[in-house]
Amino acid sequence: MTKQTIVLVDDDRNILTSVAMALEAEGFEVRTYGDGEEALHGLNSRPASLAVLDIKMPRMDGMELLSRLRQTSSMPVIFLTSKDDELDELLGLRMGADDYITKPFSQRLLIERIRALLRREEHRNGNVGSEPGSVIERGDLVLDSGKHLCTWKGKPVPLTVTEFLLIKTLAQRPGHVKSRNQLIDTAYGEHIYVDDRTIDSHVKRVRRKFKEVDDAFNQIETLYGAGYRYKET
Repeated sequence: MTKQTIVLVDDDRNILTSVAMALEAEGFEVRTYGDGEEALHGLNSRPASLAVLDIKMPRMDGMELLSRLRQTSSMPVIFLTSKDDELDELLGLRMGADDYITKPFSQRLLIERIRALLRREEHRNGNVGSEPGSVIERGDLVLDSGKHLCTWKGKPVPLTVTEFLLIKTLAQRPGHVKSRNQLIDTAYGEHIYVDDRTIDSHVKRVRRKFKEVDDAFNQIETLYGAGYRYKET
């Protein structure tokens, strides 16, 4: 079986080395680049399965690199951002990034996000089916973790991995309140500090994506001072 190739692009040599070692230990082939311009040349000559891009880099930043890549490739892309760069995150997602992770990040979490996006690509290419127990159905909502797919009333809702994990956590136990800290642990892993506003922004974005499919969607309830819950059907 051919190894899947992950490209890492970051001007921090420590991050490149440590993440590359972790990915290689998981069986991936890894190529690393220290700036966007070098990465663009490398990816044009040797395509990869997925790319992890830092946003702030010399010569060519992650945003420009993503823009150039999207002219010829639909390869999954994960952005690495600093915790105060919400505008960069939003712009990156609009430009075609598939997900983002805030620094500092857990390597285990990054590997899980990479695997989820690769599973989605395999499904799109018709190479994978659903695993037993991977599908959650809550009324009009269907979540398929094996394929990383979400539908509402039969229509696809395009979610990032983070957004998918949040709606899945809420939908697993309808009527039960999940605090922001619990949702942070779900989306980012334990021991990673993320501001509460980040979770609020994610939930707001999830609601908006569902409303684009069905304007009457109101399944995610806010309980002020407590957190969020998915309505019981």
